[in-house]
Amino acid sequence: MILTSPAFREGQQIPEKYTCDGANISPPLSWSSVPQGTRSLVLFIDDPDAPDPAHPRMDWTHWLLYNIPPQTLSLVEGVRDLPAGTRMGFTDFRREEYSGPCPPIGNHRYFHRLYALDIVLPDLGKASKRDIESAMKGHVLGEAELIGKYSRR
Repeated sequence: MILTSPAFREGQQIPEKYTCDGANISPPLSWSSVPQGTRSLVLFIDDPDAPDPAHPRMDWTHWLLYNIPPQTLSLVEGVRDLPAGTRMGFTDFRREEYSGPCPPIGNHRYFHRLYALDIVLPDLGKASKRDIESAMKGHVLGEAELIGKYSRR
């Protein structure tokens, strides 16, 4: 699979618009080459450099979506109406919504990861990334990754 964004390229800076310093809306994302047999997609956006890239201590989750229908090939900028059946997980901001990059120090990497699954996951409630990963185990048909960076002024 291939995951891209018209807002930024692999390894480049994420525009301020998609961060806590801007409108804090989700970036547009699109993907292709979804494997045959895919029953649902999962999207994670997280920061492995928290709190300081020089001394990272945790992955900080910014957005969790699961059960995205396999015929979905993109999410528009600032998406409000998710594709039917899509569920949101509980981020490290303790809410079920997109929260953009907002690093306290340094230039952080933000991993956008898309997974194709051979199942539709059950309703996991206020699921964490760990809950979703556990439910996905043994069901991943393919994956794609897009990394953007952001540092505050």
